[in-house]
Amino acid sequence: MRARIFFYIPMVSLVVIGLLLTACSPAVSTTTTEPVSAESARATSEWDYWFSTELTDVQTGQTFTMNDFAGKVVLVETMAIWCPTCAAQANEVRNLHELLGNPDDLVSVSLDVDLHEDDAALKEYSEAYGFDWHFAVAPLEVARALGNLYSAEYLNPPLSPMLIIDRDGNVHQLEYGKKSAEILQKSLEPHLTP
Repeated sequence: MRARIFFYIPMVSLVVIGLLLTACSPAVSTTTTEPVSAESARATSEWDYWFSTELTDVQTGQTFTMNDFAGKVVLVETMAIWCPTCAAQANEVRNLHELLGNPDDLVSVSLDVDLHEDDAALKEYSEAYGFDWHFAVAPLEVARALGNLYSAEYLNPPLSPMLIIDRDGNVHQLEYGKKSAEILQKSLEPHLTP
């Protein structure tokens, strides 16, 4: 019974945070032909912020930003240690890299969006599963930007929210739910083709 309580507490926290972010933020449109409004200026600012914020790879201790991967294709998954769907999805990401032959121009990043988890716990998690790509704890401001720019669902790890950032820095949202390596391959191939 105690294990169930610990499972639900982080889940409830994430749902509440997601609902608050949704309720407190205006809808953001990333494409417009009209003059720049306060909302689109805010969206641009949040986009710049999460692309330029230094994140720490918990496995190496080195910092990186999304901007560091310019010219490459980046697959981003928001996740949490307590989420069994996240571990299953990460296994599919590993299968994807093997399926594609581990291309140098494909980068995977797993962002832990649970505010109660830290670098040490995430490092232990990624090493225990043998995941060998970038794992970082998302600072609150980055999590907030993801929720505001794309949807609060990006703060709900069991939905397996994922993004593709193409070579030009354009962000493409993938459908929610666990995705097989083959489905991920189909989604990525148009962006990986030079």
